[in-house]
Amino acid sequence: MKPTKKACEMTAEELARYIDHSVLKPEFSEAEIREQIQKGIDYKCKTVCVNPASVDIAYELCHGTDTEVCVVCDFPFGLSTTASKVQQAKILCETGKVFELDIVSNYGWIRSGKWEDVRNDIKAVVDECHKYNVPVKTILETDALTVEEVRMATEMVVQAGSDFVKTSTGFLTGHEAHGATPEIIAEMMEVVNGRAQIKGAGCIRTQEHFFKLIDMGIDRMGVGYKSTPVVLDVKK
Repeated sequence: MKPTKKACEMTAEELARYIDHSVLKPEFSEAEIREQIQKGIDYKCKTVCVNPASVDIAYELCHGTDTEVCVVCDFPFGLSTTASKVQQAKILCETGKVFELDIVSNYGWIRSGKWEDVRNDIKAVVDECHKYNVPVKTILETDALTVEEVRMATEMVVQAGSDFVKTSTGFLTGHEAHGATPEIIAEMMEVVNGRAQIKGAGCIRTQEHFFKLIDMGIDRMGVGYKSTPVVLDVKK
């Protein structure tokens, strides 16, 4: 959705509401997880995005603040069976501690043109999460796909009822990393046409890039824990 003012005119708090502060490194100690979640809270980010094992910690720290808990599901590969994805989503939603859930699509199926399977896989997770009023963001992993595959997959995500279409996990290997480029966001926006929200993630490391996506009308961005203070221009 187009903002009512330019990103350069927004306060740090207004800008922070666009951010899911990513705390996903698998090697993080519990102390590091707590430190980075607290930083996301201090910046007043919309959410902190954590792995399932960190939901309790995130809820403990976020409860009563302006920052919510976003959890990833079947991350980062999206290759579990649909039933397994649904079960994990159900377990996470049942805690009552999750504000939003980011699920990874089976992008191998996207590359195979298995569009009905792609849509049904996502829809099953979306339907389960919506029972608990938990919005879903579906990750396509755009750097592994052609532009046409991204466009078709975006349509499948919209048809599946996902609340957001998201670009990347930030954990893809074996491909050149581009992440949430303005060009791929524009393609997704054209397909979505107001039927869902869009989250950019991956390679958002400068304020110029961050501002550009806001001014384009992006709804949310996943920003790595090191880059959040950079894009907000605040001291670490």
